Formats: sequence, structure tokens, C-alpha cells
Amino acid sequence: MQAAFIQGMGIGGSLIIAVGAQNAFVLKQGIKRAYPLPIALLCSVIDALMITAGVAGLGHIIEAFPTIKHVASFGGAAFLLWYGTNALKASFVAKGIEMEQTQNADTLRTAMLTTLGISLLNPHLYLDTVVLLGSISTQFDDMHRPWFGAGAVLASFIWFFGLSFGARLLAPIFTRPAAWRYLDRVIWLTMWSIAAAIIWPYLA
Repeated sequence: MQAAFIQGMGIGGSLIIAVGAQNAFVLKQGIKRAYPLPIALLCSVIDALMITAGVAGLGHIIEAFPTIKHVASFGGAAFLLWYGTNALKASFVAKGIEMEQTQNADTLRTAMLTTLGISLLNPHLYLDTVVLLGSISTQFDDMHRPWFGAGAVLASFIWFFGLSFGARLLAPIFTRPAAWRYLDRVIWLTMWSIAAAIIWPYLA
């Protein structure tokens, strides 16, 4: 039981911590101190639902119906390209953290919708949580499999809350306009790179 829980935390954490669109968005919002609690909670809950679905066997259904994956891939790539383009445009506007907070004062609704888009339209979410973690969980029996999933869920909560609230420690750096420009360009490259990685298999 304990071993399954620890493995779930370790494997789940290693997948979640990887640099990606969702983490880049959470980091930026955390630096801006823009709704860190609801964003962290929403990301964690989404992960928890996906992990639970994977451990319950949903990954086999996704693999059996590749159309689901294809639709998610193209939709996710389009969203990431759009978000990355906006980040690139923003990188050419000189601003510090105070101006960023003023000019980009998103409403809670906008922040939540963007979080949903960044999360649910990214096919890597389904591949990592539902398919991969779901497949790994099959090595455990029925009694220990839920503990594996619980460990992965806990890792997700720890990571997103730590990232969202810990990001504010970087705020002093982002009083300088150049720092925001670099961050926006890193986000642009991250979003476009992930979108390219999603689309590439269909072009090769």
C-alpha cells in the first residue's frame, strides 16, 4: 500500500513537473498574483479527475478510439499556437510587473476559461495521466491501484499549489520590463514547440 502510494507520487510528479504549456501559464499567473488559488485548484482537480479515470481504465478506451486523440491533438495545437502568438506579441511591449498586472487584469472567469483551455485542449494531459499512468497502474492489484492513483493526485496538488504560490517569490525580478519580455518569449517558444510536437507526427 505504502509502496504503491510512493510510486504514484514519484511517477506522477515526474510527469507533472515537466515543462509544458500548463506549467508556463500557472507560473506567469502566479508571478502576477492573478487568482493563484483558483488556478492551482482547478489544475489540480483536472489532473485528479484524469488520473482517476486512467487508473479506472479509461486509457484503454482512448487507445481503442484514435479519433478522440486526433481531435484533441488538432484542437490543442490550434489553441497553443494562438496562446503562443499572444505571448510573442506581448513580448514586444515593455512592461514591468505593475504594468502587466494593470494591463492584463483578467477576470476570474477569463482566467478559469484559459486554464481549462490550456489543460483540457492539451493532448499530453490525456497521454500522461489517463493513458500512461493508467497503464502503469495495471501492475498493481485492485487493492493497491487506488493508492497508486492517490499518490499521483497528491503530487499534482503539491506541484500546482507550490508553483502557483511560489511563483510570487520571482516577482521582484519581474519589476524589470526585460524580464517580462524574456518570460513571454519562453512561453511563446514553449507553446509553439508543444504544438509542433503534436502536429509533427501527422506531417511526417
